[in-house]
Formats: sequence, C-alpha cells, structure tokens
Amino acid sequence: MHAVLPDGIDDPARPSGGNVYDRRVCNGLASEGWVVHEHAARGFWVRPDERSFAALAGIVRRIPDDAVVLLDGLLASAAPDVLVPHAHRLRLVVLVHMPLGHSPPDDEAQDVRVREGAVLAAAASVVATSEWCRRRLLELYQLPADRIHVAEPGVDAAELATGTTGGGALLCVAAVTFGKGHDLLLEALATSSNLPWHCVCVGSLDRDPAFVERLRQRAVDAGLDHRVEFPGPRTGVDLEGSYAAADLLVLASRAETYGMVVTEALAHGVPVVAAEVGGLAEALGHGRGGTRPGLLVSPGDAHALGAALRAWLADAELRKRLRRAARERRESLSRWSATTSVIAGVLAGAAHD
Repeated sequence: MHAVLPDGIDDPARPSGGNVYDRRVCNGLASEGWVVHEHAARGFWVRPDERSFAALAGIVRRIPDDAVVLLDGLLASAAPDVLVPHAHRLRLVVLVHMPLGHSPPDDEAQDVRVREGAVLAAAASVVATSEWCRRRLLELYQLPADRIHVAEPGVDAAELATGTTGGGALLCVAAVTFGKGHDLLLEALATSSNLPWHCVCVGSLDRDPAFVERLRQRAVDAGLDHRVEFPGPRTGVDLEGSYAAADLLVLASRAETYGMVVTEALAHGVPVVAAEVGGLAEALGHGRGGTRPGLLVSPGDAHALGAALRAWLADAELRKRLRRAARERRESLSRWSATTSVIAGVLAGAAHD
C-alpha cells in the first residue's frame, strides 16, 4: 500500500488531528502486516501552488500500476488534474478529514466543490472520519453511498485527571486560529471574570500570527492576560500533563469533522463544553444513563458559550453529573486498532475490485 500524505505530519511544532490520524493509521496498518510505502507531498496544501502539484505529480507517476493508494484528502481534493488521469491504473482511496467543499468562501465554493467532487468520483473508495462527514459528502456530491466508509478516530487509554474542587482549570487544545474560535472563547471567558478560573490554550501559534497578536491584545484589554495562557503546541507527555491537570475542555470551533481532542479529554474523564458543529456531538457521545459528558452550545455564539461556562463554574452538582458521565463515556471510546481495522478492510476491498 502506498500512502500519500502532506509533508510534515510528524513535525511536533505542527500537531493536528489529521496528522495524528494519518500517523496512527499508517503505523497500525504496518503492524497488521501491510507493507506501507509513505510519500510526503511537499508544499503548503491549505493553499497549494504549482510546485505543490508538481511534487504530487512526481510521486503519483512513480507508483506502479494496480497499486492501492491511500491519499490524505487535504492534498487529494485539491488536485484532480494530477490524480484523475491515474485513476484507471491505480486503486485510489481518499481519506477525508474535512470536506473542502463544506464551507469555503462564496467566491471559491463552486471551484472547490468541482475539484473535490472530481477526485472523489474517480476514487475506488472514500473514507470519512465521522458519520457527519459521510453525510456531508453525500449531500455535496453524487457519490454511491456504498463507496463512502466511516473510520472514526481512535483514542489511547489514559489515566483519570485529578481535577480540582472548584472546576476552574480550563483547557483548550487547538491551533490558535479563527476557525478554532479562540476569539469567541475569550469573549465568553470575559463574562465570567468574577468567577475563579484559569484557561490554558494549547496549540500552534504560527498558523495565523496576526490573529494571535490580536487575540493577545484583546486579552490585555479585557484584563484577562494573566488568566489565559498561550504556551504553544504540546505533544506526548507534555500534552498528557495538560489533560491530567484539567477540569474541563473548552472548544469554540467554527467547524469540526469529529474533534479528536474531545475524545482525548474524555479518555482522561474530563468533561467538555463546546460548540455543536460537525461531528463533535458524535465524539462527545453519552454516558451509560444517556447523559452527555458535557454541554453543547450554538456555534459562533459567545454568549451561549459564556453561559455554559458560568453554569459549570457555579454549579457543583452539574460538575459532578458531567464528570460521572465523562467517566462512563471513557469506557466506550473506540481504540485506534478499530480505526485501522476499518481502513484495512476498505483498502483490501479496493485491491480486489
């Protein structure tokens, strides 16, 4: 199997759910006996240029006929001119972390959807990372339903977070960008300035430096700069330590296909307050009694997010109930072995079509 991935998925300075997913799946397939040939497609695939496409074309030309090729959707969906001409000789399987045609700016929407739709139509199979993502792809494109499979992200077992009595240790794990809603989070936190809390925003600071600078200034202006930390990205033991010290995960994203940080928090028994976007409700799930292990609010609504945070901070019974549900949900989380198993089945099917 050949895996064509964006360059830098192992860069600790650029952690993302998509990068973690790609790495865990490739490693999992290798452990199951697949021979995995990884190809790193150089370029900035959020806004690819001609050099990016040329690098991808060089990779694809070198892959032998009838090979099964797993392509990260970030690069595949942007490159129909490169990939579609090879669909007759390669078994292309596209892994979609987020449909590029979901909500691009209006002036780009049609072009983005045409390009992504052409690639997905030419693929032997498509893997979506959530049920929401699968439904969205079916809404956007005329694809056979039996060719779109769901392989939700797994999660590793983790030690329970210790938590604090007052619940004021707040954690956000996301690259600091407009899309992840840190501006909304800051506005929501400002409505609870009279309550005891401290928020650590773990995530890359170099995706949108201008946004980060504006955010820091807003924190200063609101008198919150000593209560909101931006330590940059954390991985491995450092990230585990962040979850272990947290009472609550907060996520104000404007879009999420699944929300791997939600299940990572739940693996530590940490409840969640988040915007109800994309597949995030799937990731959050329910405890045994049907209680959600967190609170979901309307996306883009800082006032609703602030109200949910105030409820968490002020209501000890609510904290107790959500913590109990988080520990129950912890027991039902899927592992990465299940993710790998689904994708292995899709690849095997593509190989024998």
